Amino acid sequence: MTPSQKAQLKSEIIAMPKWLRPSIGKASEIQTVQQIIKQRQIHTICEEGRCPNRAECYSQKTATFLLMGPTCTRSCAFCQVDKGHAPMPIDLDEPQKVAEAVQLLGLSYVVLTSVARDDLADQGSGHFVKTMETIRQWNPGTQIEVLTPDFWGGVGAGEEGQRQRISMIVNAKPACYNHNIETVRRLQGPVRRGAKYDRSLRVLQIVKELDPTIPTKSGLMLGHGETVEEIVETMADLREVGCDRLTIGQYMRPSLDHLPVQKYWTPEEFDILGSKAQEMGFSHVRSGPLVRSSYHAGAEETTN
Repeated sequence: MTPSQKAQLKSEIIAMPKWLRPSIGKASEIQTVQQIIKQRQIHTICEEGRCPNRAECYSQKTATFLLMGPTCTRSCAFCQVDKGHAPMPIDLDEPQKVAEAVQLLGLSYVVLTSVARDDLADQGSGHFVKTMETIRQWNPGTQIEVLTPDFWGGVGAGEEGQRQRISMIVNAKPACYNHNIETVRRLQGPVRRGAKYDRSLRVLQIVKELDPTIPTKSGLMLGHGETVEEIVETMADLREVGCDRLTIGQYMRPSLDHLPVQKYWTPEEFDILGSKAQEMGFSHVRSGPLVRSSYHAGAEETTN
């Protein structure tokens, strides 16, 4: 990064509203998790995505593990995760390593997510299931939420393959099935390269078709130039396919290589949108500047 780029990024950070500056948290809590993760050469989206809430989540015994390596085969323009080169081979010992980490950290609720792996025959759905099974062997009382890709591309691309892959995970009975739509229909192209709005809605619809008892969840990241009307339309589309839970947060530009922020939505605006989502029938809503997909995910289960 050139000096001028560093200066520009620094100025953007300084210009961020004060409500986007999270508490630092206890260094010991972050260090404990980081050490366990590093020793096992596994990954969390908390670290890879530089989530602003990781200290809070770690202290509340929640973490989101990033399966199948840190490199994604897609190139979403908002995402911090590594991309642009070939991903690593699957670590067949990863399910056990994650299960060990869950046990050492005493996690009562775990979120499993992954990079997109369009290079794999099943796009990683089988690896999700194996990891879920191993976590339950080591930690029978731990609940598991999944946050999956759309399982569409690569080998066997299409709805039939997508349904088969989703079915594998649904049959493993996650506590919640999450798939983020990320932004409104109009902005899918520039924001989510390789993804489609209707395809993401279809993921959530398929889950409900296969097992209506599993709660479904999705998330929106605001700040790309969307309007209130478009946000409400997206929420209505999610409810149309039976989506139960919703997170709404603020996009924060990770680097100058990512999309610039078009607007910083205020906490009051997030409150209004959250109230609207509740009125529309979502059973659980988290709406705020620092909210992310897995924010307080375990708390949602305790209120059911």
